Amino acid sequence: MLAEFGYGVLVVTFLLALYSVGAAIFGYVNKSAALVESARRSMLLTFPLLTVAALSLILLLVRGDFNVQFVYEVTSRSMPTYLKITAWWGGQAGSLLFWSWLMSAFASAATLRKWDRDQEFLPWVIVVANVTLAFFLALNILFENPFARLYQTFDGNIAAYTFAPANSTPITPADGRGLNPLLRHPGMIIHPPMLYLGFVAYVIPFAFAIAALVTGRTDDRWIRVTRRWSLWAWLFLSFGLVLGGRWAYDVLGWGGYWGWDPVEIAAFMPWLTGTAFLHSVMIQEKRGMLKQWNMVLIILTYALVIFGTFLTRSGVLSSVHAFAQSAIGPSFFVFIGVTFVTSIGLLIHRWADLKAEAEMKSMLSREALFLLNNLLFMSVLVVSFWGVIFPLISELFTGQKVTVGPPFYERANSPLFAALMFLMAIAPLSAWGHSTVQTLGRAIWKPAIAAAAITVVTFFTYTQNWIALIGFFLVALVVLVTLYEFWRGARARQKTQGENFFSALAHLTGKNRRRYGGYIIHISMMLMAIGILGIELFQTETQGTIQVGESLRLQGYELVYRDIAQWDDRSTNVNYTRAVMEVYKNDQLVTKLHPRTDYYYEAQQNMTIPGVRSTMADDVYVLLVDWEPASAIGATFKLYINPLVNWLWVGSLLFLVGVIIAAWPEKDPERATVRATRSARQTSAAD
Repeated sequence: MLAEFGYGVLVVTFLLALYSVGAAIFGYVNKSAALVESARRSMLLTFPLLTVAALSLILLLVRGDFNVQFVYEVTSRSMPTYLKITAWWGGQAGSLLFWSWLMSAFASAATLRKWDRDQEFLPWVIVVANVTLAFFLALNILFENPFARLYQTFDGNIAAYTFAPANSTPITPADGRGLNPLLRHPGMIIHPPMLYLGFVAYVIPFAFAIAALVTGRTDDRWIRVTRRWSLWAWLFLSFGLVLGGRWAYDVLGWGGYWGWDPVEIAAFMPWLTGTAFLHSVMIQEKRGMLKQWNMVLIILTYALVIFGTFLTRSGVLSSVHAFAQSAIGPSFFVFIGVTFVTSIGLLIHRWADLKAEAEMKSMLSREALFLLNNLLFMSVLVVSFWGVIFPLISELFTGQKVTVGPPFYERANSPLFAALMFLMAIAPLSAWGHSTVQTLGRAIWKPAIAAAAITVVTFFTYTQNWIALIGFFLVALVVLVTLYEFWRGARARQKTQGENFFSALAHLTGKNRRRYGGYIIHISMMLMAIGILGIELFQTETQGTIQVGESLRLQGYELVYRDIAQWDDRSTNVNYTRAVMEVYKNDQLVTKLHPRTDYYYEAQQNMTIPGVRSTMADDVYVLLVDWEPASAIGATFKLYINPLVNWLWVGSLLFLVGVIIAAWPEKDPERATVRATRSARQTSAAD
């Protein structure tokens, strides 16, 4: 009965979401505050209802009710409890329910705020959020029911049904298939929720943007209300991408972290528009410009969020990240088309009302450089989007799917990323309104000389690769300019306030968290760029079949094969094969590595776990490719040396610090004034 109860809750929530949409629209049209409030309360009710549905599914997963198809497909008796719970988003149907649950949570949180200054936005925020929620619930109800049960029909076929067909018998397998071994890595436990959090959080700024278009409110209020939503959405999406890269590095066994896989790009594209949006909204807030452009960016971001979800779940793409073929593809396509056309229609309707309040007078002003930054992000988006859809287009017109590989993306995007890095160096030195070559030159010449000196040292001590040298010069320039900005601000405060340097720096950052948090993010991305340059340009590899006591040599390292063992773990139903490799550098033993291969009997699938020795200089990354106990041939190993790759992971941690600083709540001047006035009145009354 628990499965039927969970499905019934989904249906009730779907109907409640539709009611909320209708009540909000009628309430707005008829100026009925009671109807709008009813719509808001209905939306708030969707979260506890979906929590009940989610808990029902989790209970089915944990107790191993294999008569439920989803439970049978993603769990087994040998799986630990925590994996059974996280299997919730390990399959198609469960991941869609997880998306809906997060959507209801975020929408509820957004509508719990005080609406006294933005009452006209409320009904349309409800409409957008609940239309999105209703769509995902409809996918669960009509196509991917996580509560569907397995039945054997009279003709002997076994299939899943929401309602028992006539002349059928319920089937309960003795055990489930178990979660895909590739999804049992800690990175994949956290990676999908992070991406979903980013995807869902972007719905809220989009909802406020649509509300602004419908109501004709053309100021920047909708941007100010959703600023932190945008920042947190960007943080979640960024960390989802980083965690996905770490998972690929640890599990997929190809020595890399990013392969320009179509589903990777599907998550990367809304990150590009979201990043452009974060930069562009500052121009609207500061100068009253780019109102039309900001609407375009947030509409694109929402469309790409839904498009990315479509690519992952429709089965149209072949990817290690994608789910199996599904019937939900056409529904996604229709929903994307309807929402995108409706959004663009509203934008065209309000286009004249969104004119800029000021003109761009200098091509070197900060707003002009931010706009150029946006155009570069859009260029990367065009390259990425074309690479993803080209195989689909070629298959549609020629019948053959042409694969677009990493070389296409790297050659097309590398100059664009270099230009973005250069802009990160000069934009902080430019002024709002007007800048000249002379003023920028005076501000940048010291960091530029220092960056050039670092590049010369790098040339003589590390590499003569000219692409790498350009990259390292740009990294050094961005970091030095950013540190110079911190130093200038702290020194100015030190002189005016009489504080010591570090107190001045702390107060400076606290007074302008958005600006200096952004600077920390810039530094973190340059650290990540060091890791990317290192592994992309200097990675080396070798492979060989060797006997015990023999070795592989690469880049000054020697790996000696010492031992191998194989055993079964009946508690997890896994067969482990683990080798012992001694790592020598300059004839000195530095560590022992244990590459292994895990064979999962339930899934009948291998998972290759590398042995890794990590330093800030490089990773020694070795894989056990093949070994047969009865064979005298020996074991086959693949060895990678990945220079500088750990700067990527260190940079991602600093990135988290920067976003937290930038998104940390600041005092609202208007509310502070209200509180001060109220306090003064109370004091006066007491006297």
